[in-house]
Amino acid sequence: MLPQEIIRRKRDGLELSAAELAAFIAALTDGTMSEGQVAAMAMAVLWRGMTTAETVALTLAMRDSGTVLNWRTLGVDRPVVDKHSTGGIGDKVSLILAPLLAACGAAVPMISGRGLGHTGGTLDKLSAIPGYRTDIDLAAFARVVREVGCAVIGQTAELAPADRRLYAIRDVTATVESLPLITASILSKKLAEGLDALVLDVKVGSGAFMPDMAAARALARSLVAVAQGAGVATAALITDMDQPLGGAVGNALEVAESLAVLTGAAAEPRLVEVTLALAAEALVLSRLAADHAGGRAMAAARLADGSAAEVFLRMVAALGGRLPVVLAAAPCVRDVFAAQQGYVTAIDGRAIGLAVIELGGGRTRADQGIDGRVGFDAVAGLGALVDAGRPLGRVHAADAAAAERAAARLRAAVRLTQTAPAPPAAAVRERIG
Repeated sequence: MLPQEIIRRKRDGLELSAAELAAFIAALTDGTMSEGQVAAMAMAVLWRGMTTAETVALTLAMRDSGTVLNWRTLGVDRPVVDKHSTGGIGDKVSLILAPLLAACGAAVPMISGRGLGHTGGTLDKLSAIPGYRTDIDLAAFARVVREVGCAVIGQTAELAPADRRLYAIRDVTATVESLPLITASILSKKLAEGLDALVLDVKVGSGAFMPDMAAARALARSLVAVAQGAGVATAALITDMDQPLGGAVGNALEVAESLAVLTGAAAEPRLVEVTLALAAEALVLSRLAADHAGGRAMAAARLADGSAAEVFLRMVAALGGRLPVVLAAAPCVRDVFAAQQGYVTAIDGRAIGLAVIELGGGRTRADQGIDGRVGFDAVAGLGALVDAGRPLGRVHAADAAAAERAAARLRAAVRLTQTAPAPPAAAVRERIG
């Protein structure tokens, strides 16, 4: 199959066969298709779109471009489940959910990423734990999942290598927004994990990549349809990101908040609600629970009795992290007060995420290191009353000048009114699956 003929057929709006898409991915992976041809194909897909059948075939071809894990041959006899989030501000759910599901009887081989745009990354958060390794090989990954029940690491070279080349070309050719290509990119890596079930957390709101429900719903439906078409039991929750999830935004600060939830020391209600809702979905999909009420009760019990916290600490130790977990503190910590009293009526989540990057807690270049200590905590949520005694939040910075700049960013990201606003949207807005 000539690459230019496959490109021409998609350019003209024709539906490609599974064989044609497999040939495209094979040529992409082995380098026989030029960068220009890959870019042309990506633009044709962006322009013409793909049917669900095409997107399933593309996703499976990308999955099969590398190793596909088989957990039964690796000695794992639990249901294998995972979760993917489209990213948000203060979204540390993976740190809680992975050990929680393992404590409920699932195996959770979670391949995660670093920060993207204004959102934080799970790997950056875990890297704030001294000694924690996210770059282990597949053999070590399998061993930790088998012995502990879960492992959260970065993508290895063996899993879905076609995605890395295709994504790099999309990134510089204005084709990142293609819904079929987004779907295939996300799911090819997840399906390479050899999953029995997958739960998706699609964020919507000011701190999300999807700012409105229509876009979030379209992505959720595409992901669910394609994953199910590939044979994996899947459901999606559309969750609210019009305010940070939890009170902390920043890598070490989010690890500390996650540990507080796991150990019962503190629990911000929206963070717990999203975590338990995703856990219930995953437990039902993997047949570890008969229904959502039973799955939620099981997950809540594993949080309450400390077994999820125990799994988390075992995972940290197995991946090189030092116990007890002692997180580095920023040199400059100060409260941030609003210029006047008022009720928090709107929060620009994206602006808060960018403020953390400016503090050094995220990257402006791919090769850049980050300062895991910095960020915000105790951030006031929607509807909160702030005044001279009740701050908007607390900034953690490397020095006083950085703290002052970040404080100004936080003030600018929050809109206040003198009357209490209507209650905010529910943490879980919609279920698709």
